[in-house]
Amino acid sequence: MPRQPHHYPGLRIWAALAVLVAVLASCGADRNFKKGEKFLALGEYFDAAAQYKQAYSKSKPKDRTARGLYAMRMAYCYNRINSNGKAIAAYRNAIRYGADSLQTHLDFARALLKDANYKEAEKEFLLVLDSMPDNQLAKDGLQSARTAKAAKDAGSRYIVKKMDIFNSRRADFSPMFCGDQYEQLFFTSTRNEAEGDELSGITGTKNGDIFYSQKDDKGKWGRPQTITSGLNTEFDEGACCFSPDQRVMYLTQCVSDPSYPRYATIATSNRADAAWGKATKLEITRDTLSSFAHPAVSPDGEWLYFTSDMPGGKGGLDIWRVRITAAGLGGVENLGEPINTAGDEMFPTFRPNGDLYFSSNGHPGLGGLDIFIAKTDKSGKKIILEHPGYPLNSQGDDFGMTFEGAHNRGFFSSNRGDGRGWDHIYSFEKPEIIQTVTGWVYEMEGYELPDAQVYLVGNDGTNKKLSVKGDGSFTEVVEPGVDYVLLATCKGFLNHKEEISIKPTAESEDHVLQFPLASIRVPVLIDNIFYDFDKSSLRKESETALDELVKLLQENPNVTIELSAHCDYKGSEAYNKKLSQRRAESVVRYLIAKGVSAKRLTPVGYGKMKPKTIRKKLTEKYTWLKEGDVLTEEFIKKLDKEKQEICNQLNRRTEFIVLRTTYGMFDENGQLKNPPKPKEKEDDTDANGNEDIFLIE
Repeated sequence: MPRQPHHYPGLRIWAALAVLVAVLASCGADRNFKKGEKFLALGEYFDAAAQYKQAYSKSKPKDRTARGLYAMRMAYCYNRINSNGKAIAAYRNAIRYGADSLQTHLDFARALLKDANYKEAEKEFLLVLDSMPDNQLAKDGLQSARTAKAAKDAGSRYIVKKMDIFNSRRADFSPMFCGDQYEQLFFTSTRNEAEGDELSGITGTKNGDIFYSQKDDKGKWGRPQTITSGLNTEFDEGACCFSPDQRVMYLTQCVSDPSYPRYATIATSNRADAAWGKATKLEITRDTLSSFAHPAVSPDGEWLYFTSDMPGGKGGLDIWRVRITAAGLGGVENLGEPINTAGDEMFPTFRPNGDLYFSSNGHPGLGGLDIFIAKTDKSGKKIILEHPGYPLNSQGDDFGMTFEGAHNRGFFSSNRGDGRGWDHIYSFEKPEIIQTVTGWVYEMEGYELPDAQVYLVGNDGTNKKLSVKGDGSFTEVVEPGVDYVLLATCKGFLNHKEEISIKPTAESEDHVLQFPLASIRVPVLIDNIFYDFDKSSLRKESETALDELVKLLQENPNVTIELSAHCDYKGSEAYNKKLSQRRAESVVRYLIAKGVSAKRLTPVGYGKMKPKTIRKKLTEKYTWLKEGDVLTEEFIKKLDKEKQEICNQLNRRTEFIVLRTTYGMFDENGQLKNPPKPKEKEDDTDANGNEDIFLIE
């Protein structure tokens, strides 16, 4: 009998080992899948995708059901962390192994859009619509697939540039200007300098922190810096905005226990001097199972807009708003259609003119999140949506805009062209001819008044309340051919009014106005009042300042003032008192001749009885003086001759102080002559009787 070949026993051993390896591999795949499920339940998509990938690689091609399941899970996770290329590959495998559904093909089609693969995306959308003809996301996606290439080819007037100075090798997004002159830029980054040592199971990077960059005197941006004042934590912080006065930061946080599903919340941080304090959660509702993110404050400071998946929305993530009051937050409102869709609407922000910018993957666009502009028509009722086109939008995610003042320029974030899906910061500018009014509100002889309020009224029906920045300034876009009246008010000060007519121009122009407000608590210097030497007669060059005083009294008709004149210590007390009295009376006669009632004016000559008290603003010019110094004869004579003469000049002055603010307001019976009328309730409904919850006020 021939001997069996000696290799037969060896083949049997390897066959047995192959079966054992297959069994062990199956067990290993199952372990990886279970780990992936745990990570997915916590929203840790990066870690979950890694486990599903291992499970997929350990499974056999003939295990079609398992492979299809693993691929589907991978696709979902990659989609959530913006790894679009990997998501597309995973969707293809899921479909290949028969794990697909109509939702799979819809998600696949939307991923193809984001990859600018418009032809294949069109086929996938048509497949979905064949079975689900009313699916709005598929309808809008099909429109995008058919029109995106032409829209990109058409382009727009936007100029977009990548800002390497801000960007790292990780995600950098949601830029936001801060500073009265827009000299700081805050943004979110997952760069290595972020707080904490752990990598996020959600993204595979460090948790996001808020960083900022400072612009120098030459307009050059500096390298980003971390905030070391306690604002950032080892958890996620990002997507911030500021109140109009820039004293409060609103930011997104995710600081819940990592062993449970994490929900984003909105928090606030207050600024003390130049430092931002530890963030405190802002309770918008009592809902603890929904996310609240991407805060944006309306230009008037009266509304907080945000993104949420709370019940009552249109699907996915919606944009909501809540009123900000002195007593706290009011009830929440969903912006509704046409802004919100069955897709995701996120990252709201405002241009200073009141236009709302937001990002959506539910409206027809170029793919991914596209930026849209929501404006209201002239009636203020109908909302008009505008797609700003390419290159502001791309096939990737485009979001998180911030504007440098009234002009259509600033920064935004996008993951276009990044194969790993990292977000980067870009600059944008759309050249346009605009006219603006820039005003400065400040106290006479004092500093800026950031608590002031400015009212703008135009003969075209414009009626706005403008907020003042920390440096006392404001900027507002105005229209050519319109006449405007601007009134600045502040508690403890008299009003100041300016009028301006805007003429058409061939290029952008900024009209600068000054709003010096007179205090009702302290004497106010009337600068540039000149008398003939040793006489009370007013010189011609005094008329400009006095005409300003006439205007001030006309704008504040219920005010009475004491008009006082003062001398230095030279000469006899009696003589100085008489001379100053005559000078005060000369000013009063001028005011009366200009139409101011004599009943509103009290002339008083103090001579040298009331030497000037130095206020802080004056110490900037005369650094050898201190706030609170009183320029008495004794004080002056201790100085050198040059400084003595300066002090004597400061004592020789004409001032006024407010005596009453109720002149002419009451009749002989003490009743208010013109009581305010009850305010009629505004009609906030449209032609169909539906309440309009998106009014740009």
